[in-house]
Amino acid sequence: MAVISMDYHDLVSLIGQDLSMEEILNILPMMGSDIDSVDGDELNVEFFPNRPDLYSVEGVARALRGFIGKEKGLAEYEAGSSGIVLNVDPSVNDVRPFIVSGMVRNVEMSDELIKSLMEVQEKLHLTLGRKRKKVAIGVHDPRSLVPPFVYKAIDPKSLSFVPLGHYDEMDLSDILIKHDKGVEYAWTLEGLDRYPIILDAEDKVLSFPPIINGVVTQVTEATTDLFLDLTGTDFNAANTALNVISTLLAERGGDIETVEVVYADETFTLPNLDPVQRTLAPAEVNSLLGTAYDPGHIVDFLQRLRFGAALEGEDISVRVPAYRNDVLHNVDLIEDIAIGAGYGNIIGILPKALTFGKELEVERFSNLVRELMLGYGYTEVKSLTLSSEHDQFTQMRRPEDPDLVKVLNPISEDLTCTRVTISPSIFRFFQANKHRDLPQSVFEVGDVLKGMDTHRHLAALTVHSKASFTEMKSLVQSVLRDLSCEFSLAQIDDGAYVPGRCAAILIEGAVTGSFGEFHPNVMANFELGYPVAGFEISLESFL
Repeated sequence: MAVISMDYHDLVSLIGQDLSMEEILNILPMMGSDIDSVDGDELNVEFFPNRPDLYSVEGVARALRGFIGKEKGLAEYEAGSSGIVLNVDPSVNDVRPFIVSGMVRNVEMSDELIKSLMEVQEKLHLTLGRKRKKVAIGVHDPRSLVPPFVYKAIDPKSLSFVPLGHYDEMDLSDILIKHDKGVEYAWTLEGLDRYPIILDAEDKVLSFPPIINGVVTQVTEATTDLFLDLTGTDFNAANTALNVISTLLAERGGDIETVEVVYADETFTLPNLDPVQRTLAPAEVNSLLGTAYDPGHIVDFLQRLRFGAALEGEDISVRVPAYRNDVLHNVDLIEDIAIGAGYGNIIGILPKALTFGKELEVERFSNLVRELMLGYGYTEVKSLTLSSEHDQFTQMRRPEDPDLVKVLNPISEDLTCTRVTISPSIFRFFQANKHRDLPQSVFEVGDVLKGMDTHRHLAALTVHSKASFTEMKSLVQSVLRDLSCEFSLAQIDDGAYVPGRCAAILIEGAVTGSFGEFHPNVMANFELGYPVAGFEISLESFL
């Protein structure tokens, strides 16, 4: 989730209505946000990552004006033509294929706007932009530029320019080595032999995306017009970010103008702020929410959330703002209707169907195992089912599992896949608590995923100066005895353990787990200075 910092006085000024700090703090959670902290006049508010339109004080003020009834319905933005053309060369297709663009004129670069613009870029880069890999944003002062512009891919050594933050010219390869931003984001261009560049008609460099802008377009307090370029690997994500920033600047009094972005096979006039049309049936709303709202109330709730909404016959015509990329289905609209109505105003009712529930066998057995482990003096921990290939395999000295499920668009480098074992998560727990007293003995009963199947595992690890294979063998034998399970042990070759100090656990001839002393390199990988012993076993063999 993204935490947005806002000045109370700036927020109230943008709302256009005098609200006390207490009133704002009461309203914001009703809109689906969470108050992170308040420091004097500074509010830090947490918003879900599916609402990039709320990553700025301008976006929050726009939403608040609707929620309090000051300005309901769709926020309308007019866009004239800038006359600027941006040509997209096919050479970028295999490099960084998409670019969108827009112009906003008559902008007053106040301290509040500068702060907000910097913050929204940072949040969009981190979330929607996946640390600039998916989307990167460039903001330019176009006074010294001569259109048309061109976006193309070039040899890194073929062009030099002065990047922001430096005084000397550097070619693109040098920037990735010598410039702070180049070093930080060089990974986004890894493996490419050509790099993207944006030039004007006189070959002046606007930007080397997604790394750094040229100093020739540096934005200052004297800037009145802003040219926006957004490049990336996802056209829709870049377009959403463009709409968010364009309307943010319009909320500060800027005038939006379009740019003709010319691809080889299609031309786009951007930003395109036309709303997306959807049709919603009142019966669909009431069925999902368990309410009996008449169509007029539903229209009002939608308008409070800044949708365009009007009755058309028996249905409701809804216009979704161009900056809202989270509305993928009518369910998303109904969720906002519930927010507009107020969750506290939706009366709960008992279900009409008579059903009988009971505890699943896997949960019953898991609770029994938890009681056993607590009896052995182990403390239960809970960790995320998401992990990373680095923790699951590299740190544990194990080969990658062929049934690994990877996250397509991970929000963090630490959460790139689902776990196939629990032990790495416990190692992370030990790492975070290495300053605490020893011994530390913890266990977790949780799910792992292999392919499309979910499995319930038990993992228990202990760290102290005398943790050993013998200690863990004794614990495994005791646990399996208390579970009335017949088992056998066998030699195992597992890089996570010290050779000769580990064993496989076999139940009915099938390997269901392992235990032993973990290899010193594994401890070193997790920055632990004491021996660790542990076991992990699948509980499904007992069911």
